[in-house]
Amino acid sequence: MAAKKSDEMPFLDHLEELRWRLIWAIGALGVGLAIGVFVVVHFNAIYFLEKPILPYLHGRKLVYTHPGDTFSILMSASLVVGGIIALPMIAYQIWLFLSPALYKREKKMVIPVVVAGTLLFAAGVALAYYFVLPLALDYLLHLESDALDPMITASEYFGFVTTLCVAFGAVFELPLVITGLTALGIVKPQFLTRYRRHAIVACWAVAAVITPGDFLGTTFALAIPLYLLYEVSVVVSYIIYRRREKRHAALLAEAEAEAGGGEPA
Repeated sequence: MAAKKSDEMPFLDHLEELRWRLIWAIGALGVGLAIGVFVVVHFNAIYFLEKPILPYLHGRKLVYTHPGDTFSILMSASLVVGGIIALPMIAYQIWLFLSPALYKREKKMVIPVVVAGTLLFAAGVALAYYFVLPLALDYLLHLESDALDPMITASEYFGFVTTLCVAFGAVFELPLVITGLTALGIVKPQFLTRYRRHAIVACWAVAAVITPGDFLGTTFALAIPLYLLYEVSVVVSYIIYRRREKRHAALLAEAEAEAGGGEPA
C-alpha cells in the first residue's frame, strides 16, 4: 500500500497553522503594496494606464470631482500591482498549508502551477489592455458622439480599466481550475467532453457579462480565447486522469500482491 502522506494533525493545530499562513500572506500583501506604490509613482504607471483613452480626449485631460480621487486612484493601482507581486508568496503559503496532505509527486507540481498561473493571468491582462480596451473605448466613445460631449472622470476610467484587466486575468485561470479539479478526482475529462456545447454557451455568457457595453467585438475577444483555454483544459485533464488511473491500478496491484503473499500456502 502507499505510504501515509502525513501524521494526522489535531484540529486546533490546523487552525493555528492556518492563522500563521494567513499572517504571512497578509504580510506579503503589505510588502507588495509598498512596492506597488513605488512602482506606480516611480514609473508613472497612471500615465501608462491612461494612454488608451488619450486619443479620444482631444488634448484634454481626465478630470476628477473629489479631492481624494487622486489618492484613491494611486492606492487602487498600487494594490493591483502589489497583489500581483505578492501572488507567488501567497501561493507558497497556501502550498505550505496543503503540503502535509500531498504526495511527493504532487508537491513537485507546485512550481509549474505557480508559473503557469502567473503567465495565464498576465496573458489575460495583456489581452484586456492591448486589444479589448481599445476596441471598447472606440465603440463606446463614438456612440451618439454628435449629441453628447463626453467628460470622463479619472476615478471612473481607472476603475473601469482595473476591473476589466483583473477580470480577464482571473478568467484566464480556467485551465488551472479544471486541471486542479481533475487532479482531486472531482471532474473527469469525459464530463468535460460531454458538456462541450454547454461550455461554449457558458464562455459566451461569461464574456458578455465581463466585457463592457453591447459591442460584440469585445465579447468575441474574450469568448474565443476562453473556449480555446477550455479545450486545452480538456486535453490536460485527459493526461492527468490517465496518470491517476495508472497510479491507482499500480497501487491496487501492489495491494493485491501483498495480500496474496500474506495468505498461507
